[in-house]
Amino acid sequence: MQQLNYAIKRLLQMIPVLLCVTILVFVMMRLIPGNPAQIMLGEKATPEMVAAKEVEMGLDKPYIVQYGIFLRDLVTGNLGESIQYSIPVSDLLGSRMIVTVSLALMTALFVVLISFPLGYYCGRHKNGIGDNIIRVLSLVALSMPQFWIGILLLLLFGLQLGWVPISGWGVTFLDHVRCLILPSITGALGVCTLMIKNLRGNVANVMGMDFVDFARSKGISEGRVRSRHIVKNALISTVTLLALRIVNLLGYTVVIETAFGLPGVGALLVEAIFRRDYAVVQSVVVIFAALVLIVNLITDISYSLLDPRVELE
Repeated sequence: MQQLNYAIKRLLQMIPVLLCVTILVFVMMRLIPGNPAQIMLGEKATPEMVAAKEVEMGLDKPYIVQYGIFLRDLVTGNLGESIQYSIPVSDLLGSRMIVTVSLALMTALFVVLISFPLGYYCGRHKNGIGDNIIRVLSLVALSMPQFWIGILLLLLFGLQLGWVPISGWGVTFLDHVRCLILPSITGALGVCTLMIKNLRGNVANVMGMDFVDFARSKGISEGRVRSRHIVKNALISTVTLLALRIVNLLGYTVVIETAFGLPGVGALLVEAIFRRDYAVVQSVVVIFAALVLIVNLITDISYSLLDPRVELE
């Protein structure tokens, strides 16, 4: 019940935040030079044709009226129509969102599968040979730009070995998974270095605490001590870091999708900005902002599940 009440309270608090986001994206899009009607019609369009297109698109109305229409449509679930593709934005985002969400989830999966075992191992064997090797490799991965790592992975596994596609999305489910492997690993490597360092320190600190020794003295099995006392307490701050990294991944998908030729929301956003596609840019930014707020909410609720002493207020 405590989690439910807290979730309702936080959802209500999201409303003014999203309202501010809509204002910012609406104003900033109109500060960018360029006329959407002119871009859509081309350079050979006459001023009369541009003026007629502006009336059709509603760009002739005052900004406050345009914002009111945008806000009304957003509340009713009508995201408008794309200028570039001439289809409803909701239909356009449907297939694109699947790619972006799949990329973010697979990247988070690689982060968990790589950083959690290595971070726990380093914490258990602090300053050992394995710990030192993993720390050095982590620093090397952290010092290299992620886009450069992506290029190396493309050259090796895509072009030289031919194990995975170098771009595109594919047709079948297996094609989708294979197309997401390299982009996901590229996005995960930079996050893993920070996660390993954080979890290593947490595990080492928790292992030296009295309650861990007390649990062992009571005859509790080592597996139960690890899962119920060491890992559970070490994950509290790590969950926060993971949530923040996932939020950053949503923004980084713009770069990854463009580099790897994935037809996701990030690549669509770049195209829409250059085309001054107001409806698409505004919708994508608001959706990304809502996802960030939801991830933060889930993170806060997870605190109380990992540590019952945490009170949600």
